[in-house]
Amino acid sequence: MWQIWLIIAGICFMIEIMTVGFLVFWFAIGSIFAMIVSFFTDNLIIQTTVFIVSSTILILATKPLVQKFLHQNDTLKTNVYSIVGKIGVVTKDIDSIQSVGQVKVEGEKWSAIGLNDSNIPQGTEVEIKEIKGVKAIVTPIQK
Repeated sequence: MWQIWLIIAGICFMIEIMTVGFLVFWFAIGSIFAMIVSFFTDNLIIQTTVFIVSSTILILATKPLVQKFLHQNDTLKTNVYSIVGKIGVVTKDIDSIQSVGQVKVEGEKWSAIGLNDSNIPQGTEVEIKEIKGVKAIVTPIQK
């Protein structure tokens, strides 16, 4: 009977390689435990019980750990969205009506307009609130 448990473990390991959930792995480990028990007894009920109990315990014991590593909420903002919330300096007067103006943020120059169509003079520190198209929407920092 140990050969069957070994085949089940191998199948579970192959399924785990093809999936991302990290669940079937514990069934493979449970199958290995059942295979070890099969060396000591031929009773299929005892082997199956060892398989079910060990798989269940392993799943429940490692679920919080797996959740911590697989479902991280720390998404890294990249490209354009990485400047949202950053502080910049107006390098060219912002006139939102005429849609002209520039800010310098982290060494990069961006076309900018003021939030709520506000005008912002050169040299003012601003916070980037959002990006619309190729323009940064900014608001002056209140000191």
